[in-house]
Amino acid sequence: MSSEHLDDAARRQRGLAMMKDVYGWDIPHVEGAFVESTVDHLFGEVWAEGTLSIKERRMMLIGMAVAGGMEDVASLQLDAAVRLGELDAEDLRSIVVFVAHYAGWPRGAKLNTEVEKIIARMDA
Repeated sequence: MSSEHLDDAARRQRGLAMMKDVYGWDIPHVEGAFVESTVDHLFGEVWAEGTLSIKERRMMLIGMAVAGGMEDVASLQLDAAVRLGELDAEDLRSIVVFVAHYAGWPRGAKLNTEVEKIIARMDA
């Protein structure tokens, strides 16, 4: 269903459900304009529209985050992908090598540091 056909309550519920699918997060209260926009628009519309899977969207976001020097965003996405069973250690290391060739070696090196931290947590 297109987001233009959803009322505010339905968009909110779809956004909360999508946040849970994307990150595994349950948000008990949605308060403030920024959080409302994040839940209702970003997750209720942007992440929910179209035919791309969550994993496909996440992979695009990881690439853009690394290329843009946003290691914290890339790390959050990689961590969520591991927790939700989308990626394993071998996948993470493959992403580092691939992205380093396109985003630059220094950014790839930073990503590698984050990936190895995630893998260490996986192994613990």
